[in-house]
Amino acid sequence: MEKTLEQHPVNLIKIVLFGPESTGKTTMSELLAKHYNTVWVAEYAREYLQDKWNNERKTCEDADLIPIARGQIALENELALKADRILICDTDLLETKVYSEEYYGGFVHPNLDKYALKNQYDLYLLTNIDTPWEADDLRDRPDQRQEMFQAFENTLIKYKRPFIKLDGSIKERMKLATAAIDKLLLNRENLDRYSSGL
Repeated sequence: MEKTLEQHPVNLIKIVLFGPESTGKTTMSELLAKHYNTVWVAEYAREYLQDKWNNERKTCEDADLIPIARGQIALENELALKADRILICDTDLLETKVYSEEYYGGFVHPNLDKYALKNQYDLYLLTNIDTPWEADDLRDRPDQRQEMFQAFENTLIKYKRPFIKLDGSIKERMKLATAAIDKLLLNRENLDRYSSGL
């Protein structure tokens, strides 16, 4: 069962959009994938939980987190095979871990905890809360945006993940994100060139 939460090895730069709900992660994922002519991994939890809400009128429970995590990694591993140089991920298991801690009194399933820390990404793009709140069936903490943002930022710092913060308009966020990703691409190209002896 554990292996269902593990990334498959691929030679890609992996970027994660990371942060509280309604902060523009999906919008940025789509725009960045288009900019770099690659694919992006949607947030599996949204589809999973929307179906649950539609069918049962129930929201997320702690028992849902492992199925969500499995679905997220399965989608990531599948789309990684279709990506060109870069894979843009709308979320990752570390984000699921943060939600688990915040919503369930610090509880995190041991397997989720293990792979949230084991799976690796090249850069996290932390989306700030300076975007309008957009309500839907699943979003539920409009009055705790600052606290949630702090939990996400603290997690990146605690686990020493490479990240930059995205603020401002979509145009400003794209400028910040593409500058950071272009630097990663250049470093990877230089490393590949050096490795091949050119």
